[in-house]
Amino acid sequence: MTASTAEEPWPVRTVAMKVAGWIDRLGSIWVEGQLTQINARPGTRTAFLVLRDPSADMSLSVTCSPQLLERSPVPLTEGAQVILYGKLSFFTGRGTISLRATDIRAVGVGELLARIEKLRGLLAAEGLFDPRLKRPLPFLPRTIGLITARASAAEKDVLTVAQRRWPAVQFDVRHTPVQGPTAVPAILDALKDLEGKVDVIILARGGGSVEDLLPFSDEALCRAISRATTPIVSAIGHEPDSPLSDHVADLRAATPTDAAKLVVPDAVAEQNLVTDLRARTAAALRNWVAREARGLEMIRHRPALADPIAGIDRREEEIERLVDAGRRDVLRELAKQDTLVEHLRARLQTLGPAATLARGYAVVQRMVAGEDPEVLRSVDDAPPGTQIRVRVADGAVTAAVMGKVR
Repeated sequence: MTASTAEEPWPVRTVAMKVAGWIDRLGSIWVEGQLTQINARPGTRTAFLVLRDPSADMSLSVTCSPQLLERSPVPLTEGAQVILYGKLSFFTGRGTISLRATDIRAVGVGELLARIEKLRGLLAAEGLFDPRLKRPLPFLPRTIGLITARASAAEKDVLTVAQRRWPAVQFDVRHTPVQGPTAVPAILDALKDLEGKVDVIILARGGGSVEDLLPFSDEALCRAISRATTPIVSAIGHEPDSPLSDHVADLRAATPTDAAKLVVPDAVAEQNLVTDLRARTAAALRNWVAREARGLEMIRHRPALADPIAGIDRREEEIERLVDAGRRDVLRELAKQDTLVEHLRARLQTLGPAATLARGYAVVQRMVAGEDPEVLRSVDDAPPGTQIRVRVADGAVTAAVMGKVR
């Protein structure tokens, strides 16, 4: 058949037949999903189901024999996780696609747990559980986002405990399904809507079976929690329950009540802490003042400050003592030197010419006109007629040489 053109378009029947042929070539396939709608009227030969992907907003119409539902070993209800085997068909009359199922198998708890463990390993390998990625909670959040079921015990516990601990706390509550096929999309929308509007977000629900808590191990929800910029606290189930959201969230709470205690500080406890810290600070300040006062008192009682003149007096006495000692040393040295001088004088006098003259000797000098007197050392130097001067102990006389005697 030639390609369609504006001049030669294909009729609807041709397009419908081509689509039916293409889909028919897909053959029989296995499909996994959640049953969100079951319509099996008594007396009819066909049951109508809706199979939904819990991780995406996509669904598929399914038809099967009512006996296929009745023969299932596990009752099939809305929200059940199942695996279907069938073949897609395109109904040309209505232009719709439907999967004709020939086998339906409910996913058991063991298989669900195995799949959760497989996803747990995958997320851990990608680093979504890394403690370094955990965001710290604010000490005193102004507004807390709460995602939980309407009128649930979890909502009551969180609000009651939080308001009792800190009456001024504000909540932005978003009610969503917490189990079943519509839970994950609703929780994702609530997370997206609260992002950036609150300081911290609490995911809360009570305990339940593995199937009931299955939405909180959904891969799409876990990745959304990891991407969030607002700190998220996971308070799903009770202490033994551990969905994957607990590991991806920034903080895990054993119960919704514990989540309120972890997020909201206790006003009474904080007031007691402030009072205790104030008392400890005041005591520390008083102790410091007392210690410094004792130190000042000790400094004031030191001799240098108690009697500052005493040091000067002691120095004055010491100086006077040193001056006296110095004076005595000087006088002693002077006396010593005077004695030495006297001894030297006596020796000098003994050795000097005056003493010799006193013993009867005389000094004879030759007198030459215009010259100083010269000591006469030889008789040859004084021929007769030479003027001489004779010095004795008590004076001197002049004379003339009469002759010489050998």
